[in-house]
Amino acid sequence: MTAGRGVAHVTRERERARRVYLGLGSNLGDRVSRLRAALDALHVAGLEIEVVSAVYDTPPWGVTAQPRFANIVAVGRTRLEPFALLTLVKAIETDAGRDQDAERWSARPLDVDILLIEGEVIDSELLSIPHVRMHERGFVLVPLAEVAPRVRHPLFGLTASELLDELQAIEREGIEVIEPAGWYAPA
Repeated sequence: MTAGRGVAHVTRERERARRVYLGLGSNLGDRVSRLRAALDALHVAGLEIEVVSAVYDTPPWGVTAQPRFANIVAVGRTRLEPFALLTLVKAIETDAGRDQDAERWSARPLDVDILLIEGEVIDSELLSIPHVRMHERGFVLVPLAEVAPRVRHPLFGLTASELLDELQAIEREGIEVIEPAGWYAPA
């Protein structure tokens, strides 16, 4: 009887929707429309979107000789396992016209990064949760601190607001709101 309860508990735990934090960006075409379309695709695929940050116009990171980005953070709930969520976001990027084989940090119509997943720490070749560089990037931390200031980085133990406070000033320069909070509502 105890074994049966344990199995049922594991099954219920796997079926439980978990909170996920996604960073989305675009620097080709109509950036805001691409972000809206990506959020719609996530919603249609079953991600229950709870909150979306303002849209921030940000300087490129890594390869700087390219157009500026529009960046957001979306918080939602999903029953998808982490690697299934990764498959979904990669498909949405590809559908938006992203070349998955293009040079790293190059211009792209859409980029979707899984920043955090409730209760998960993953370090694999395909997926790292928390996102390995999120704590270094103003274009992630500014919108994340806006919508989830108290979410904790599971490795550093610091909140999004604390990580933003510790971020080098240069990483926060040139980040400006282009669409205020409330710009997105699921279709």
